[in-house]
Amino acid sequence: MRAQILNKIPADHQASIASAMRTLETERAGVEALAAALEGGLAEPFARAVEFLSTTSGRVIVTGVGKSGHIGAKVAATLASTGTPAFFVHPAEANHGDLGMIAGDDAIIALSWSGETQELKGIIAYSRRFSIPLIAITAGETSALAREADVVLLLPRAAEACPHGLAPTTSTLLQLVMGDALAIALLEARGFTPDHFRTFHPGGQLGANLTRISEIMRVGDQIPLVRLGTGMPEAVMTLSQKKVGCVCVVDDEGRLAGIVTDGDLARNLNRNLADTTVDEIMTRAPKTIEPTMFAGAAIALINKHNISALVVTEAGKPIGVVHFHDLLRIGAA
Repeated sequence: MRAQILNKIPADHQASIASAMRTLETERAGVEALAAALEGGLAEPFARAVEFLSTTSGRVIVTGVGKSGHIGAKVAATLASTGTPAFFVHPAEANHGDLGMIAGDDAIIALSWSGETQELKGIIAYSRRFSIPLIAITAGETSALAREADVVLLLPRAAEACPHGLAPTTSTLLQLVMGDALAIALLEARGFTPDHFRTFHPGGQLGANLTRISEIMRVGDQIPLVRLGTGMPEAVMTLSQKKVGCVCVVDDEGRLAGIVTDGDLARNLNRNLADTTVDEIMTRAPKTIEPTMFAGAAIALINKHNISALVVTEAGKPIGVVHFHDLLRIGAA
């Protein structure tokens, strides 16, 4: 199959595609080796690391140098955004005063592929002096970092994707995967919810998608409502005035019986609508949502069913309506 695909690619591009495939295969093998380790000897230290971090009353300090440092900064950001207070401390800066940022009730995650990174010596010694829990993410089983750490998350010695075995590629991927695994395990251990996530992500599309429908739905007089038996001329007038693209039809108890949409009108233009009631043309099983639904889920429902609005109900009664323009206005997509 791959050969057939490559044959369709210009000859001068095939080498780069083949190189990319080798990189993906090498890194995939590394992740598979890590998964196998987590089903074996890595399981117990991983569980202890999660326990350490979940019971830490302070913050999680992540540290590392070079590519490991870049990965460490991302791990710290992921932890912080998923409910585990964390930040990155560069070990070189730590040796020049930033050790004062680390308190006795904190915990440290140190990343080093070899475990012999010289710049880490100061922060390792500091953690030992003040009995600050130290978790090592390393492939160096007998390294200086591993010997000093309270918990060692030993990464498999997977081959780098770099053909020379020099550029950190697979190794940094495994560090990143391990950091993500810790963050998600802690998220679940803390019972972290989408509402908590929104607290830390109020801006941008992510924050918009986590907005509750109850915060943006049209309510009160903005809801286009008519009763069963209402004539179509009145329903069309309501539809035109409310500008939502639909009219909610309710029974005598105020329960939603159906909706009349722009599409319903278009499909019935061949009829004499002046002598027609909403009962005759309404959609009897409209798509509805609850006020607690997130905006991202609502716009996905709108896109799936190719509709322009959703009725918000509680106990079968319409309490609001949300148009896709309302969702676009807040940046949900």
